[in-house]
Amino acid sequence: MRKWLIAAAGILALGISGASAQNFPTRSITMMIPFAAGGPTDTVGRLVAESMSKNLGQQVIVENAAGAGGTRAPGLVVKAAPDGYTILLHHIGMSTAPTLYRKLAFNVLNDFEYVGLVTDAPMSLIGRPGLEAKDMKGVLAYIAKTKEKTSYANAGIGSASHLCGMLLQAAAKQQFNTINFNGTGPAMTDILGDRVDLMCDQTTNTTGQIKGGKVKAYGVTTKTRVKSLPDLPPLDQAGLPGFEVAVWHGIYAPKGTPKEVVARLTTALQAALKDPKVIQAFAELGTEPVPQNQANGPALQAKLKAEIEKWRPLIQAAGQFAD
Repeated sequence: MRKWLIAAAGILALGISGASAQNFPTRSITMMIPFAAGGPTDTVGRLVAESMSKNLGQQVIVENAAGAGGTRAPGLVVKAAPDGYTILLHHIGMSTAPTLYRKLAFNVLNDFEYVGLVTDAPMSLIGRPGLEAKDMKGVLAYIAKTKEKTSYANAGIGSASHLCGMLLQAAAKQQFNTINFNGTGPAMTDILGDRVDLMCDQTTNTTGQIKGGKVKAYGVTTKTRVKSLPDLPPLDQAGLPGFEVAVWHGIYAPKGTPKEVVARLTTALQAALKDPKVIQAFAELGTEPVPQNQANGPALQAKLKAEIEKWRPLIQAAGQFAD
């Protein structure tokens, strides 16, 4: 009798779980962002969250969980109930964390379900308004002259701005003073205030400041010019041959989230990336949604695995790690 009751309870639980998945969502969803409000990943997340809310019929609320170079938010998400009501939007940092950090509270490949890729954003190198360098040649001369006194802002170890800075130091063959901020929002404040020399960040965060003439701009990190910044040359052509890096974003759910729930989130993401408002906003920020055939779990999983292998040797060669 006891065994029958246990079996019946299990069947009932499965039935309830299946029904819950079919009815998903019945309440608001929290989208965790691993960086401070006002930064580029936060901007991407809020645009996508707003559009996904319309498709899901429930609000997707953005929650910023900055800290630890972008590893705090994933650590919180893996501990959340695997029901689809807590999801993560992260960028390229998911692929570099396994190499950069000796200890992580999560396994990037084993502790998540994959919802889909969102966007692939170029970056741009900017300088404070009073920086003497007028172009990339001038930046390299400035770094060579001031050496470790050159200050470079980033959003913390493992952030996209940190990775771009590592590549810049390698290309310039110079070490400079790297200053870690709790997000590129605060870092931008110090750039605008003439307190930090340089920063490399996503065009989603820099385009407005560049167009407004509030910062110096030296180049983009793609091999071709960016539509929103047509006058800005690729760094590859401005004195740093071979320099290229882009920041991709993806959405994840905790491991064990029902397949039906993940599929529903993927459908909402795909709808958001076809939303004219999102497309226009992305274009104004210098990026665009990924093609629909990449806005799904398998594409995100494949991208993550490939990027881990791409960045591992570069990070190990640079010898920059965090505890």
